Amino acid sequence: MHAEQAYLFRHALLRDAAYELQLPGDRARLHALAFELIEQAFGGRAPEPEPLDSHDEQPFARHATDPIAHELAWHARQAATEDESFMAPQRLYLRRAAEHYEQVFQVDAAVQSWQKLALIVTGAARGEAIRRNAVAQCTAGRSAEAEPIMHEALAILQRAGSRRLEGVALGSLASLYGEFGRMEAAEQAYGRALAIHRETGDRHSEGIALGNLASLYRDAGRMEAAERAYAQALAIHRKAGNRRPEGMFLGNLASLYRATGRVDAAEQTHGQALAIHRETGNRRSEGVALANLASLYQDAGRVEEAEQAQGQALAILRETGNRRGEGIVLGNLASLFRETGRAEAAEQTFGQALAIHRETGNRRSEGVALGNLAVLYHETGRVEAAEQAYGLALALLRETGNRHQEGLTQCDYAICLLAQGSPEKAREYWRNGAATLLELRDSTRLERQRQAMRDACAKASVRPFDEDAA
Repeated sequence: MHAEQAYLFRHALLRDAAYELQLPGDRARLHALAFELIEQAFGGRAPEPEPLDSHDEQPFARHATDPIAHELAWHARQAATEDESFMAPQRLYLRRAAEHYEQVFQVDAAVQSWQKLALIVTGAARGEAIRRNAVAQCTAGRSAEAEPIMHEALAILQRAGSRRLEGVALGSLASLYGEFGRMEAAEQAYGRALAIHRETGDRHSEGIALGNLASLYRDAGRMEAAERAYAQALAIHRKAGNRRPEGMFLGNLASLYRATGRVDAAEQTHGQALAIHRETGNRRSEGVALANLASLYQDAGRVEEAEQAQGQALAILRETGNRRGEGIVLGNLASLFRETGRAEAAEQTFGQALAIHRETGNRRSEGVALGNLAVLYHETGRVEAAEQAYGLALALLRETGNRHQEGLTQCDYAICLLAQGSPEKAREYWRNGAATLLELRDSTRLERQRQAMRDACAKASVRPFDEDAA
């Protein structure tokens, strides 16, 4: 051990020993003094937010104590062993620490603060602290761990008789179900949540639930229902001046426009969403919107713009700790590398994307990435690997209800089968995939798939399959 390390080690031991030699009462008084001095040095007591179980949900208002709120909560906790008046400041600063960590994207620290707060509050406030913990777990990419926590929160809120927060928790649970591809359970939970929001007059939560339900419809290929629900959600948020959710759902609506071939409307709406995210400082959603805009550029063959936007999106998603989003963008970037002939970079990036999807339990995006990786295997002559990847991808896409991507993957698989000399099997997959894209009104990508199939049929000297989905 170096002399400096030995000194530091002994110094830490001495400090801990000196601390433990203090009588418990003296220690508590010293913590109380430290709490008061630190609080004064940072501008005094932070404002008390609305209670967690309040009907008036207010945005987080920053205060100078926020960066050291966790330390203040710790000193208050130690002081409270002798003076119960410090329990209120402990609750205050644990709450502020949790919300501050969410604002600066330190998600694991936010999880810990919500967990600690849940231990010292009761009733509906405890249920809401546990729900916020579950939401933070999802943000950190731990959706599987979040589900039992969300069920615990819902049970507490139901026992406490807080109908408004019960509705909020049902909406959060529905979003979790959607991530896992459990579409029926998600739709039922959204339905129950919406009924409660309307019963309690909670228009803000109603708008959030409607927008999330619209995304569920979109992912299931129910485009008309999705567009109606987005319009209803946006009307609610615009009337109330809720700019952040307006920006988020505009971005989702833009993705629907893209999926239904309305490319100009999609680009314009993505631009509106990005402007709102930047206006409101919503960095997390800005990263997601940039990723979606990059995919739009990629579809249009605007390769340089796509790669630039993906790079910007990745930087923001990493900055904000959005592992789920990072995995999605890496998968899109890998597809861009494949399309531009960079096979080695594509395979490596697909591997990174799949690792994140499996880490975060994102089965839906895992299916998408596997289907695109299968195309790469086919293009590089690895037939067995392609067959296996297509099989796994289609199973995941069906499990998660991703009909749109299932249709695209079936078309890609048909081209692979045709190249292997299996025209009848290829024709079956082509008919199913093309029919799905036709039903979902994705004329842009259907035409691209038709052209790829025409080329494959010409190469194999068989009648063009594109006639089967005319």
